[in-house]
Amino acid sequence: MEVQEKVPVQTFMGVDRDVFLRDIYPKRRPAVLRGVCLGPCLDKWTAEYLVQKGGDMEVKVHVSTVPEMDFLHKNFVYKTLPFSEFVKRASEKKHTEFFLSEDESYYLRSLGEDVRKDPADLHKQFPGLAEDFYIPQFFESNQFFSSVFRISSCGLQLWTHYDVMDNLLAQVTGTKRVVLYSPQDALHLYLSGDKSEVLNIDSPDLDQYPEFMKAKRYECVLEPGDLLFIPALWFHNTLALQFGVGVNVFWRHLPADSYDKRDPYGNKDPLAATRALQALERALHTLDELPPEYRDFYGRRMIQRIQKRTHCDMNAHEQSTSTLPSSDTKPG
Repeated sequence: MEVQEKVPVQTFMGVDRDVFLRDIYPKRRPAVLRGVCLGPCLDKWTAEYLVQKGGDMEVKVHVSTVPEMDFLHKNFVYKTLPFSEFVKRASEKKHTEFFLSEDESYYLRSLGEDVRKDPADLHKQFPGLAEDFYIPQFFESNQFFSSVFRISSCGLQLWTHYDVMDNLLAQVTGTKRVVLYSPQDALHLYLSGDKSEVLNIDSPDLDQYPEFMKAKRYECVLEPGDLLFIPALWFHNTLALQFGVGVNVFWRHLPADSYDKRDPYGNKDPLAATRALQALERALHTLDELPPEYRDFYGRRMIQRIQKRTHCDMNAHEQSTSTLPSSDTKPG
């Protein structure tokens, strides 16, 4: 069977703000950061402690009979549970109380007070736990967008998708495998919006998705205390190797007015990109007015224009990043 090219995500030790902004951030590539102080959460956040501190506040969670959750086909249901009961169920293998089956999987992605307007903020939704977690000060305070609390059952896998903001994924409890794909491999990922249609990335159906094997696979395993820098537009797929607890911190990489203000999740395309995609749809509808051979010819010309434009822009970016100073940190 054809094997997808795999590349380990580079690991950096002892990263502070200056090292991050000088040696890691400008390269726009994922990086595992070890040794960053995340606070007492690393010692405290056991399932028992979370149950005690979280109390009976109700949370909306994903529940699925299979561990591979698929957002495109919605193979899960949303249920509401007291936080303490959710943690109890998510941390156990077999359930005496359940919604769908005794081995169902659970996943929490915290939400803002008004889920249609407010981004998640750990300090607002879980103030008793937020004091245990130190957000790395790698960006300006006015760039902060959200801090998302994530808890998942062992074995739970989330669909491959991209976000439009830069983020740090902090692993606090348990281990997690993360697979990433470059934005430059988008054409090989069979996209539907911001998500890939390829659910099983480890054993894909190559009859249905033959181009998928051309995508270069970046991979790492996060241990408690690790931070993963995920640049905007990088696709990522996560697999909880153990009961997992973490915090995802998002910040605005572009000017604030580039983003859709009605987007509490931080996953809507920038406004200019949305306008460009809408214009493309209108152009394609206009092509439908032509006979088939003309549609084919002018469609190819459009593809050529786009390829030339993006290829030139990407070459310029690669040349600028290649002149950056090399890292003086220790690769892990």
